[in-house]
Amino acid sequence: MASNKEKSFEEALNELETIVKELESGSIDLDKAIEKYGNAMNLAKLCSDKLNNATEKVNKILAENGNLEDFEIKE
Repeated sequence: MASNKEKSFEEALNELETIVKELESGSIDLDKAIEKYGNAMNLAKLCSDKLNNATEKVNKILAENGNLEDFEIKE
């Protein structure tokens, strides 16, 4: 299994969804549920960080001079 830092957004999100379904089912014991909850929180942070990073990249465009600049819509 890849460490959290090596997981893609999609892999982390799929794993997070699986954990949520397991927790919602109520079929796992308390100790295992606590462990899975901690793992889910780490995956949620990873997804959030990756989304924030992607948002920053999308909000930048390559200017004519080759430098990254904030994107602004000119009306």
